[in-house]
Amino acid sequence: MKPHLQLVDSAAPDPETRLDEVFAALADPVRRAILVSLDGRELLVSELAAPFAISLQAVSKHIQVLVRAGLVRQERSGRISRCRLDAGPIFQAAVWLNRYSRYWQQQFDLLAAVVEDLANERAPRQRRTRSGKRRSSRRRS
Repeated sequence: MKPHLQLVDSAAPDPETRLDEVFAALADPVRRAILVSLDGRELLVSELAAPFAISLQAVSKHIQVLVRAGLVRQERSGRISRCRLDAGPIFQAAVWLNRYSRYWQQQFDLLAAVVEDLANERAPRQRRTRSGKRRSSRRRS
């Protein structure tokens, strides 16, 4: 078996810097597509590049952004480079986002109350009798 070189960022950034890198990496649709491709499997860089209408060099640059963000582990053996997903930083980003879920929930609760008020305003002003016939809520004189 040939020895392989594993590319790892030796100077681990602080958590805030790592979070910035994760969100910056996730901001690009090509990088998100690469992560989807890596979900549950290891792929060669050439395999990752195949679906894109961009150069292999451009895909390699996207992969390096993902490596710096800690989202992808890349191993090289000679000229062959394999990539795999590291979901740990995505989990950390999700934890950070979850801190704000209470604000989203408040907005959803407010929206539900407004929708309910609108539905009540539009409800027919007539009531049904026991026989199922509509009876006007106004009394006739």
